[in-house]
Amino acid sequence: MPKILLVTGSSGLIGSEVCQYFARELGYTVHGLDNNQRAVFFGPQGDTRWNQQRLARELPGFVHHELDIRDRTGVLALVKSVRPDAIVHTAAQPSHDRAAAIPFDDFDTNAVGTLNLLEAARQACPESPFVHMSTNKVYGDAPNRIALQELPTRWDYADPSYEHGIAETFTIDQSKHSLFGASKVAADVMVQEYGRYFNLPSCCLRGGCLTGPNHSGVELHGFLSYLVKCNLEGREYKVFGYKGKQVRDNIHSLDVARFIAAFVAAPRPGEVYNLGGGKANSTSIIEAFKLAEKFTGRPQLFSYLDHNRLGDHICYYSDLRKMRAHYPSWDITQSLEETVRQIVAAWRERPPGP
Repeated sequence: MPKILLVTGSSGLIGSEVCQYFARELGYTVHGLDNNQRAVFFGPQGDTRWNQQRLARELPGFVHHELDIRDRTGVLALVKSVRPDAIVHTAAQPSHDRAAAIPFDDFDTNAVGTLNLLEAARQACPESPFVHMSTNKVYGDAPNRIALQELPTRWDYADPSYEHGIAETFTIDQSKHSLFGASKVAADVMVQEYGRYFNLPSCCLRGGCLTGPNHSGVELHGFLSYLVKCNLEGREYKVFGYKGKQVRDNIHSLDVARFIAAFVAAPRPGEVYNLGGGKANSTSIIEAFKLAEKFTGRPQLFSYLDHNRLGDHICYYSDLRKMRAHYPSWDITQSLEETVRQIVAAWRERPPGP
């Protein structure tokens, strides 16, 4: 009998990539849980039904469950009936800008929804690995306290102790997170606690910029995908502060799925990993403009607003050494250039949206 995987947020970027990878590469039967809440949070341009339909079309045996993770009774009943061999939790309210306007929806989705899933897993399948997509926003704006140097096209760390980026030991306390960051901290700590207290095989993946060709990027979430979309459509991209030199590390959704598979194969209780592209896959906004232009042949239209988003990082890239040490067979396989090339190709093929 094939193993069973339950993926929440299965129509999103990481959820759909995980569904594909486990079904095609590992032979799992995949159950996806998604209620297209992204369209509620972000409007029609955030709609992911196209991805749900693609999974149903392309993955034999894929089962879709139209369920909200805030529905505690429904979540418990689903996990008890499916009894998955692994759970990958990617469903979330993902925007720190949007969270301030919908604080209850944000916390109930990110924190309470995660608790619903953890408790369902503890009751129904406590031996099954539980992978939670956390975020680097759990560090709040504390990374901005690191001494920086301004280079011609980007900010970078001036402190040599951060030469490899931000490690998992970095503080998550005494900083401004945004309400989104705070709700994700609650979920992150709860996943760790279920690992440490109940010995649930669980991990938090503190993602940086997770991206790829299946991303439905919007202005408030999905920077690289949305930037490419603006370029192709001749739409103005708004740069929020920091001279456009703010830095993010981008990791392709395939490499995320590959790490999740490595963890599921050899799980640990209550672990934390900073999951990003690392320094090699980092880019500033103005560097990303040049990359997009290289593959589209079109100039990037943009405007500059001299204020940054609250709690936003000036420079952030992940230290990948712990991930590589615990799972030496895993590494980054998709370069930043290749990732941008794929995103450009995907937007060109996708039916025009709003």
